Amino acid sequence: MTQRVALVTGAMGGLGTAICQQLAQAGHKVVAAYHPQFDNKDAWLAEMSAAGFNDFVCVGGDVSVLEDCQKMVAEAEAACGQVDILINNAGITRDRMFAKMEKDGWDAVIATNLTSLFNMTKQVSAKMAERGWGRIVNISSVNGVKGQAGQTNYSAAKAGVIGFTKALAAELAAKGVTVNAIAPGYVATKMVMAIKPEVLQTIVDSVPMKRLAKPEEIGYACSYLCNELSGFTTGATININGGLYYQ
Repeated sequence: MTQRVALVTGAMGGLGTAICQQLAQAGHKVVAAYHPQFDNKDAWLAEMSAAGFNDFVCVGGDVSVLEDCQKMVAEAEAACGQVDILINNAGITRDRMFAKMEKDGWDAVIATNLTSLFNMTKQVSAKMAERGWGRIVNISSVNGVKGQAGQTNYSAAKAGVIGFTKALAAELAAKGVTVNAIAPGYVATKMVMAIKPEVLQTIVDSVPMKRLAKPEEIGYACSYLCNELSGFTTGATININGGLYYQ
């Protein structure tokens, strides 16, 4: 298998970590992008090394800022070469019922969860098309598919991720570049597992499979979509939600 360079945003969260690990296990060179405000880079790298992942390259920046994205991709290319795979995973929540939602909470979520796709993808998609090979995977959410009370900002952004994916897939389909989305349901990240037990149980009870997704299950789907043999899959949204919602 040809080793590709994979750039993952939001790489140091629970889901991002699993994605990085699955891509590394598939033989790719992984560049982990993180927000400098949450600079746990050294501790994260030590944790990854202890788990047997010693070759991650880190780049820092804010995905909602175009100039930061230009800088991160330039650093990734300088360290590892051309970016063949982009995983747009970075995301935040600012949950409130719409009647009480402030403009800054709306803007922050749209900027980080949706505008970031423009900022990051703009740096690599044309180069992928010129080379005739590329993989772009955008992380949406079950709540971008079905909506969720208290998350008009998040649901709108994650629905926009799916629209972006379909439109860009159509533009790049003849260029050897695939663009797909993954819409996870509730995932057993450290953040989710820290929820009060009674609240967590309510979430689990709402899922037909009666469990949360393992982060590596989402990571594996990313790995599949980045495989050489996934080249006929584009414009798709892979729903991984334990039967919580069907399109």
